[in-house]
Amino acid sequence: MSCSFPQPPLPPPPAEKHSHSRPSSSNLETLRSASEAGKKRSWDERRLVGSVDYDKGESSVSVEVAGVGREQIPARYRLRVYGSRLQKDWKLSEVVERLLRLNHWDDVDAVLNCWVGRFARKNFVLLIREMSNKGSLECTVQVFQWMKAQKNYCPHTDIYNMMIRMHARHNQIDQARGLFFEMQEWRCKPDAETYNSLISVHARAGQWRWATNIVEDMLRVAIPPTRSTYNNLINACGSSGNWKEALKICKKMTENGVGPDLVTHNIILSAFKSGGQYAKALSYFELMKKTNISSDIFTFNIIIHCFVKLRQYGRAVEIFNSLINKRAECRPDVVTFTSIMHAYSICGQVANCKTVFDMMLAEGMKPNIVSFNALMAAYASHGMHEEASATFDEIMKTGYRPDVVSYTSLLNAYGRSGLYEKAREIFDMMRKRSCRPNIITYNALIDAYGSAGMLSEAVRVLREMEGNGIQPDNVTLSTLLVSCGRCGQIGKINSILSLAKSLGIEMNTTAHNSAIGSFMAVGEYGKAVAFYRMMMEKNVRPDSTTFNILIYGSCKLENFDHCFEFLDEMKELNIHISKEVYSSLICARIKQGNLAEAEKTFSMMKACGCLPDVITYTSMISAYRTTDDWRKAWDVFVEMKVNNIQPDPIACSALMEVLNRGCQPALVLQLVKIMREENILLNSRAFFEIVSACSILRDWKTASELVENMEVSLSLLSVGLLNQLLLFLGKSGKIETMMKLFHKIIASGSAVSFTTYSVVLKNLLAAGRWRKYIEILQWMEDGGLRPSLQMYRSVLSHVLKDKSMKHAVLIRERINSLREKVG
Repeated sequence: MSCSFPQPPLPPPPAEKHSHSRPSSSNLETLRSASEAGKKRSWDERRLVGSVDYDKGESSVSVEVAGVGREQIPARYRLRVYGSRLQKDWKLSEVVERLLRLNHWDDVDAVLNCWVGRFARKNFVLLIREMSNKGSLECTVQVFQWMKAQKNYCPHTDIYNMMIRMHARHNQIDQARGLFFEMQEWRCKPDAETYNSLISVHARAGQWRWATNIVEDMLRVAIPPTRSTYNNLINACGSSGNWKEALKICKKMTENGVGPDLVTHNIILSAFKSGGQYAKALSYFELMKKTNISSDIFTFNIIIHCFVKLRQYGRAVEIFNSLINKRAECRPDVVTFTSIMHAYSICGQVANCKTVFDMMLAEGMKPNIVSFNALMAAYASHGMHEEASATFDEIMKTGYRPDVVSYTSLLNAYGRSGLYEKAREIFDMMRKRSCRPNIITYNALIDAYGSAGMLSEAVRVLREMEGNGIQPDNVTLSTLLVSCGRCGQIGKINSILSLAKSLGIEMNTTAHNSAIGSFMAVGEYGKAVAFYRMMMEKNVRPDSTTFNILIYGSCKLENFDHCFEFLDEMKELNIHISKEVYSSLICARIKQGNLAEAEKTFSMMKACGCLPDVITYTSMISAYRTTDDWRKAWDVFVEMKVNNIQPDPIACSALMEVLNRGCQPALVLQLVKIMREENILLNSRAFFEIVSACSILRDWKTASELVENMEVSLSLLSVGLLNQLLLFLGKSGKIETMMKLFHKIIASGSAVSFTTYSVVLKNLLAAGRWRKYIEILQWMEDGGLRPSLQMYRSVLSHVLKDKSMKHAVLIRERINSLREKVG
């Protein structure tokens, strides 16, 4: 059961009391305008009509336009429609619904020729307006063509304005311009709205010169530009990135007495954004605040975008938080949330990116495809293919169609996880679903194969890419060159460089850096330096990454003179010294044995405002190992914590070594507690240093706890470390703990050496555990290791002492057997 109920029209104004005086001229004008308005309402009335289906529990609200019906059409047409069952007195809204239900090959004329309202000219304007509101361009054009063929049709400026606006929304510039000339042929005089619509269509296409010419034509026919005119013209300049011209028009707009509004300011900000002038956009925003211009969410979205582009992520998040706290004044929209997700994605903070996405859902907003893609990009950057795949499935469930960015992000996630086969599956699925891969997609697939060491497959993808008409770029070359370095194939490096030359690709700085790094990776130091010299000859400016590769490679080969020569060249070119370059220089000084210069470089790095990273701090800590200066090493570690740099296992193990060499085992165990609190894993080197510290302090409890926590990484530990730990536990009298560790070593599949058995047997014998001793001897033989004569002789005295003749006989037999083999 369903029912519909029209919303009652607005009640008529209360009737004025009759006056015996004669109405004035102003009253007559008022009455005349009221009468005209009443006539207009008779055919231009729009009302809300609601319907409820109680069975399905659904409700809907629509706008109903009656239009001119049978009773209001001219009298000369009424006889043609009265008594004809083919002529339908539909309301105008019904006609629009019938037209929209037609397929593009159906006959529009058949519907319109049955409509009684076609005999009223006033209906033509209403019909075009309602059709354009629905947004169906093809159907509206057919209706307009039918309309022009009617005898009672009279060209109207409003009709052409609506048609031009509709073509503008669909970016059909030529058709909109053709309508502009057509209306003048029909003697319809363009008005300000006509010109504004025509300027708008050129603004969407970024054709600002055409838009400027239209404004000049507008002035030539004595039509004063409105604020919308100027806004459309500024938008035309801004969308094409011509922000300087946009500012000039804004100034001219003010001079002509048309003040800018918030839309104007937003368009100027958008022009700065399109032109890459992010700092200028922020300055303009500050000027807006000083002049007390209230901003809307569109303004804040542009500002957040600019902060993200300038890598000022903290300020972008501050604005976002302020919008969340003051949501009554300016409510964040989907674009706002997506921009913040993108910021967190760039920073590598995947958890925060997902939190913002969940917050958007909690706010009742429906994420768009860009929001989903931002979340997938965050997962892809960390190789989180399971999460990326789940997000991709969510896109499908939501009803969106994944675009090329969605597929590329999922492909990249699998590629970074080393799952090149799955990456290829996504690529093939993408093409099956008629989504054309772009150059970024191909580069991601090439990187997936290159990361897996499958260089031939990566080159095959390159050939496939060329066959599909996509020209490789510098990113493609850089990806292939890095893959060559990983695979150690110098011949392929030269082939790819020749390919770039044959394709006419001008290699940029990043591509040159990849080539230099690949030559360094395969040990071709001379070719790397020669390529750098060739880069300078081609006037390709190097950057800090270029010099970091060269300085680090020279340091690795102990070509220290070249290190500092490259540093001097870097200073001559006024290239900012990055923290990576500083780290390489510190490493070079340490390898030289010049600790004082390393400390000087470290201090210079901090003085320049370049915050050291964990690699730099680790290098300085390791440097103090040669001087056993544990205090300075500890101070560096504390400074790293103060600067919120998270230590890694390498930094902690390096500090442990310095502390042990400086006879500070207690600090080693203190450092272990810090690592546990901050969930820092222990590597094999750290295990070794902890065991050494426990040996010095005779701390069997800590050593026992260490045995409990080393199951996961047991197979990665060196034999020497395991032997030392077994020896320490045995000497401390912790035989059960020692045997527990020994059983774990056997179970882990680690290679057990003769020395390991010797350590265990010696400790068992010292503890009087000769029966367990004999059992371990049997394990040793079963493992393919022959026990020595001394091992049997050592246990024989203990067996005879306990008068176990059975075991004594067996041991003597083994001793005689070994003597015969040796003799």
